[in-house]
Amino acid sequence: MLVDWSNGNKAALDKLIPVVHRELRRLAHHYMRHERAGHTLQTTALVNEAYMRLVAYRRMRWQNRAHFFAVSAQVMRRILVEHARSRNVAKRGGGACKVSLDEAAVVSENRSAEVVALDQALLDLEIWDPRKAKIVELRFFGGLNIEETAEVLKVSPTTVQREWRSAKAWLYKKVNK
Repeated sequence: MLVDWSNGNKAALDKLIPVVHRELRRLAHHYMRHERAGHTLQTTALVNEAYMRLVAYRRMRWQNRAHFFAVSAQVMRRILVEHARSRNVAKRGGGACKVSLDEAAVVSENRSAEVVALDQALLDLEIWDPRKAKIVELRFFGGLNIEETAEVLKVSPTTVQREWRSAKAWLYKKVNK
């Protein structure tokens, strides 16, 4: 369906929407599950925003399901970081707090600076080791498991496990210095 949609088949998009919506909702729930009730960015809003951005990628040639959800993970990360930055506007100059990788998944009023700090650390990791940064993005932001991440990156699951451990240690050191 993704390939058909990429080739301009509008009927494929109609069939794809329910499947994509369920999966995007699962990914968004992964990010938002620790949020407080009444938070300004709800799971549905994250899904809707991600969906709107993905549909706008008219020139994208989707290779397969894994490729679609890898791009979805990137889109959701951007949305979360943009939201965190907008929450931080009033706090400019206050500096970012130190945070562990697991703690950064919670995007609340008090966590916006931490999400921005994690994003900066990921940008630094991407310069140092692009594949490790991609693994973090797919696993942490995309909610992909080891095997799915290996499929997207076309490496072995053992490589993903090894580099995932290394990337988490590197990020922890970077964010907590």
